[in-house]
Amino acid sequence: MESNIDQAVVEGFGDEWSRFDQSELSPEEELAMFNDHFCIFPWDVLPANSIGFDLGCGSGRWAKLLAPRVGELHCIDPSAAALEVAKKNLVGQQNCQFHLASVDTIPLNNESADFGYAIGVLHHIPDTQMGIKSCVAKLKQKSPFLLYLYYAFDNRPWWFRLIWKVSEMGRFILSRSPAPIRYFLSQLIALFIYLPLARFSVILEKIGIDVDSVPLSYYKDKSFYTMQTDALDRFGTKLEKRFTKNQILKMMESAGLEKIAFSDRAPYWCAVGYKK
Repeated sequence: MESNIDQAVVEGFGDEWSRFDQSELSPEEELAMFNDHFCIFPWDVLPANSIGFDLGCGSGRWAKLLAPRVGELHCIDPSAAALEVAKKNLVGQQNCQFHLASVDTIPLNNESADFGYAIGVLHHIPDTQMGIKSCVAKLKQKSPFLLYLYYAFDNRPWWFRLIWKVSEMGRFILSRSPAPIRYFLSQLIALFIYLPLARFSVILEKIGIDVDSVPLSYYKDKSFYTMQTDALDRFGTKLEKRFTKNQILKMMESAGLEKIAFSDRAPYWCAVGYKK
């Protein structure tokens, strides 16, 4: 059976997290981004000393804030380079275990986990639906799974989607370039596109204009370091998929999740469901 990973993507994320290990983020920005993604996570349903997994842990930035709230956290990533960064960032967390594994080789018994999450991961693998099923298989019944997949701009106007299609042509070329070129050009994009639009959004907001539909307005209160990280992530990753809210709902239901709820704030789409 063919592995459900793209090796070039794995290597790319190893390079990304080695360059941007998130050590320059302030505690306030770390917490704000964590809350953006975990605002719908049902902390109240977790049992005491709960055991869960972080699928595609990357630098360990989510695990850093989640681990103190649970009993045991399994940090799983197919990139050895990324896993080393996660180990460094989580050195003080004694309840974290690290596994060099892909989504189709999660080293946990089926129906053994009290929770799981995959944040910004499963849109970068060949078969997203199968990836969700692989995660859900590890959950106990009624346990929550938090998922974040890139959205298909289904809640945006046509011109917003048109801008994305133009940028997608650039991503297609840049993501297939040698790593040094990917890095250099992505940083120019961060400097000359992300930063100006983000700061322009700040100005518009101060004069009372709603900036929700302004491209990259999500970064209006983010550091340039985050913009640098995400520009490399966005334009340096060869395999990227996007899904509508309805498509994500159907995939989660097909994987055996129910009582699915979506966050109503950026980043889109974050969703949580419970194993049947």
